[in-house]
Amino acid sequence: MPVQIGATPHDFSDPTGLLSDCHRRIEMFLRSLESLAAIVDRRLDEKSRAALVSALTYFREAAPKHTADEEESLFPRLRRIGQSEIQSAIERLEPLERDHVNASLLHRRVEDLGRKCLAEGSLPGEEAGEFRESVRNLAAIYQQHIHVEDTVVFPVAARVLSKSEKELIAREMAARRKVTAGL
Repeated sequence: MPVQIGATPHDFSDPTGLLSDCHRRIEMFLRSLESLAAIVDRRLDEKSRAALVSALTYFREAAPKHTADEEESLFPRLRRIGQSEIQSAIERLEPLERDHVNASLLHRRVEDLGRKCLAEGSLPGEEAGEFRESVRNLAAIYQQHIHVEDTVVFPVAARVLSKSEKELIAREMAARRKVTAGL
């Protein structure tokens, strides 16, 4: 089920706006994981279990599509433009891709520990600490990563990509989600 963040969600006519909307969902689910990290060493109630399931599901199913949107659709097109005015944004792409790799590793650990917590009702001390540390590291990566994309990369992309390039990105994004872009 889609989650709407904010009063005016973007549609496929604005792919960088959609990517930014996805950042708001990432932040929302990270806050949920941060709250849960404080209590995973105690038996989770039904509300907490549901929140953990939702966050794990989001990061397992939706977040990889967001990463693909960036790495397979947006970043390659920005690299091909080659205008000197966007060089600063292009130089930021490689560190962002490294963030994706590092976040992926942390997500796997959070997923494994989260599933164990769901199966057993809580995590023992050492694993609870590892869950907390992994979530803390994820939040730190995403904070900087999202800031760079929302303030540097996406505004540049919105400005320099042609309408046809944006439409292609939107179609690719829609295809990853098995929906019609409506363009």
